[in-house]
Amino acid sequence: MDGLPIHLQNEVDKSTMIEIRFHGRGGQGAVTSAELLANAAIAEGKCAQSFPSFGPERRGAPVLAFARINETKIYLREQVYEPDIALVLDPALLDVLNVAEGMKPGGIIIINSALDPDELRAERDFPCQVATVDAQKIALEVLRRPIVNTTMLGAAIKARSLVNLESMKEPLDNRFGPIAARNYNVMERAWNEIKIGGAR
Repeated sequence: MDGLPIHLQNEVDKSTMIEIRFHGRGGQGAVTSAELLANAAIAEGKCAQSFPSFGPERRGAPVLAFARINETKIYLREQVYEPDIALVLDPALLDVLNVAEGMKPGGIIIINSALDPDELRAERDFPCQVATVDAQKIALEVLRRPIVNTTMLGAAIKARSLVNLESMKEPLDNRFGPIAARNYNVMERAWNEIKIGGAR
């Protein structure tokens, strides 16, 4: 692989990896979610990367973060343009962004919403599968704060088996210390409560 031209290395990457795009707002923890997921994948012996898309760095501004997971070395260094998964932390972003842009065939959009995923897909005319989880409710009940990033991560792990849920414990411990257990609890809740719509 290391001897291949870079454009061929990139094509191999794209055929075997899972690419995730996180849509959130400043302060919601989208970048943290991408880092946590990458760390868990690496702990399982996979190759992974995570990084943000830098823009206006203010609380409440739309934020993009990205993660890639692969069984072999990742050569790509560009942002994710054709995600397998789009994770939408703030449902209000559906009115201002095209979260389905570039979705791969067989991709899925996971939205922080209490709505039925098939109804939401039809309403928004999404060209791919949709899943929903009421991450706001779960976060408020368990964390006592409307911070939904780890909740949404639990839903993503369930939707596409990105890593074993247990593999998230160490990254959570390293990041959150004494409140790691509560963050793991919201991930478990989301893993159990996600509603996955039918495939298109």
